[in-house]
Amino acid sequence: MSKIRLGVLGGGGDSLIGVLHRVASSMYDRYEIVGGVFNPVHDENIKFAEQIGVNTERVYVDFDTLIAEEVKKPKEERIEVVSVLTPNFLHFPMAKKLLENGFHVICEKPLTTTYDEAKELEALQKEHNAIFAVTYTYTGYPMVRHMKHMIAQGELGEIQKIDVQYYQGWINPVIHDPEIRKTVWRLDPKKAGISSCIGDIGTHAFQMTEYLTGMEVKSILADLNMLYEDNTLDIDGTVLVRFSDTVKGVIRASQIATGEENGLTVAVYGKKGAYRWEQENPNFLYHLKDDEPRRVIKPGNAYASAVAQDGTKLPGGHPEGIFDAMGNIYKGVAKALRNEKSFDGEYPNMNDGVRGMLFIEKVVESHKNGNVWLSLENK
Repeated sequence: MSKIRLGVLGGGGDSLIGVLHRVASSMYDRYEIVGGVFNPVHDENIKFAEQIGVNTERVYVDFDTLIAEEVKKPKEERIEVVSVLTPNFLHFPMAKKLLENGFHVICEKPLTTTYDEAKELEALQKEHNAIFAVTYTYTGYPMVRHMKHMIAQGELGEIQKIDVQYYQGWINPVIHDPEIRKTVWRLDPKKAGISSCIGDIGTHAFQMTEYLTGMEVKSILADLNMLYEDNTLDIDGTVLVRFSDTVKGVIRASQIATGEENGLTVAVYGKKGAYRWEQENPNFLYHLKDDEPRRVIKPGNAYASAVAQDGTKLPGGHPEGIFDAMGNIYKGVAKALRNEKSFDGEYPNMNDGVRGMLFIEKVVESHKNGNVWLSLENK
């Protein structure tokens, strides 16, 4: 079977997200990067394409030229799916035009900068019957997929409590200097949207709660921290969530948790047991029960579920990380593009992106309205 022809927007130079997506796309030998626009400066764009071995004839001067030139090509030659790795404010216009011109899309999160934009993309995706993935990377970890599968099988019994913490400290060194913080695009509403912390890592935490439990959050109450009056976007926040009258939880996210690196911790507590998982130690899934010692579940072993095995590349005891997690998402998209049998939740989809945008907007609204409960029902 021929490889999937992949185009890439953004991610040039020393971009971490660019490296992550390129390595992930190559991991299962399912894709070939055939063109794109890696950098807005065309000379740098060409230089980077030469560096990574992409044919410069299909490295275009800008996004509009990519669309115009690719749609001229025969269907068996044109780019099939495009990865959108640009800052948040470009996600919507790029994804919209890609869908309108018959391309499938893999998009970084958050999906857009507004819920209305997200709903518009959802309608376009359905109209054009396109595959659309939103790269909530952590769903690709084998032990996260095992957790989701076993919760669906009822291993924890009725869910009672969900606690997700996502702490980073990277903004702390820059937030205290008003001149330096003006240079950070994630603190610029024109580029980041209405939220920094919740829009960046908080949406990861929210998506994980719904992904793992298979339930939708019904309402939220948020308290955010901007730290300085002249800083308009949140850099820290706590969100109470309700799935029902008896199933509740909390999402804690921060970019000013001094000294923290990428501290995503997930805990799901049920009537019969609990799971706890930490992104910085992703090979260890802890299974807790009242009447038994704590168990440690690891990938690469025969006892792991089929979906965990499918996403595990190495024998037990060999660490796998975020590149592997993203690779599993690209693999799931490849299965969808080629109409192959797949597991539930192999890649986060349009609904995940839309729900994420609704979450961000309602969190900000809840805080501005005096920390009140708001419905998270889709409009």
